[in-house]
Amino acid sequence: MREERGQLAGEVVVYESFTLWGTIGGNVKVIKGGKFYVRGAIYGDLEVQPGGRVHIFGNLAGSLTVCSKAKVIVSGMIGGDAVNLGGRLFIDATGKVLGKVKTKSGDTVIDPKHLTY
Repeated sequence: MREERGQLAGEVVVYESFTLWGTIGGNVKVIKGGKFYVRGAIYGDLEVQPGGRVHIFGNLAGSLTVCSKAKVIVSGMIGGDAVNLGGRLFIDATGKVLGKVKTKSGDTVIDPKHLTY
């Protein structure tokens, strides 16, 4: 498993197990075989392509796109929209999406403990 604790600039493609403790100043794509753990911050958009897996503990400033056959768990914060295009998207009780959660296809679940009345 690869870990990054510093700062990366530009577009990043994740194709293996990777944990981010630092920051990325750009867009990120997670492709087939990529398992990405965001514990830091991404200042761009995140696209999870078929076969990719992501767990967001930290912050995503942009939008999240979940493609078919991809899996994402949100325990941190997303500044933009979270769009599910056919994958599996789970927003747990600690997760926060400041934009809209949109499901075009696939399974989107928001933890019932997350909802407040």
